[in-house]
Amino acid sequence: MKDLFFIGVILLIAGIILITLSAVSGSEGKTKFAFFGFIGPIPFGFGNSENLMKIAIVASIIGIIIFLLFLKYVEII
Repeated sequence: MKDLFFIGVILLIAGIILITLSAVSGSEGKTKFAFFGFIGPIPFGFGNSENLMKIAIVASIIGIIIFLLFLKYVEII
């Protein structure tokens, strides 16, 4: 379980670094982003690009399906 937590923290830090690098790369304010996540089973998201938000919505729906399948098939001890 600690390994999964460590991998999650590393991915989070890598994502923040990539976003920061793309924002300061001299793209003259044309950086587009969309962010989505979950608080428990409730999805949320925001962004400044319509196309990226569509992708975030689809990813959220896929995430909800995976979450529900996880609840159905995994026995929590």
